Amino acid sequence: MERMNGENVALNKLGDPEAQTGKTYRPMNINHYATKKSAAQSMLDVALLMANSSQLKTVIYVGPQYRFYIPLIVLLSLSITLQVIVGLLLVFIVKYDLNDVRKHAKLNWMNNVATVFVFFTVLINIFITALGFEGQHLRQSTSTVMSISEPVILPLPDNLNMTGGN
Repeated sequence: MERMNGENVALNKLGDPEAQTGKTYRPMNINHYATKKSAAQSMLDVALLMANSSQLKTVIYVGPQYRFYIPLIVLLSLSITLQVIVGLLLVFIVKYDLNDVRKHAKLNWMNNVATVFVFFTVLINIFITALGFEGQHLRQSTSTVMSISEPVILPLPDNLNMTGGN
């Protein structure tokens, strides 16, 4: 028995290795595949969002004395904004039924927009990495901010009589 795809073309012909093994292959559920793909992409998006948030916190902590302070603030903010937009797009993409032909154009457009935003997010993060901190800059600025001075011990006066006598 041959299985047919949507275009009346046999999926497993008599000479195919699959037909000889006798295994039955289930058709791929597109919704299930898209949900898994979106979930994996969302997890990567969350990881990058956390890394960018941490970098933004560090840049703000170091302050304006860092020479790339303003460009890093702008790039990190733009990257975080794009990541939030991509995350929202993925939520809406997963919500729709991929088997509904009427939704294909809208889903295709949303998927293309998400792909373009992911591309720009990667590009922005390359610039963030290029402008990022060298370890020495961060250590110098945090050590001056976090330094604690040692207590000063003054010597006792020489004429102090400890025994109470002359």
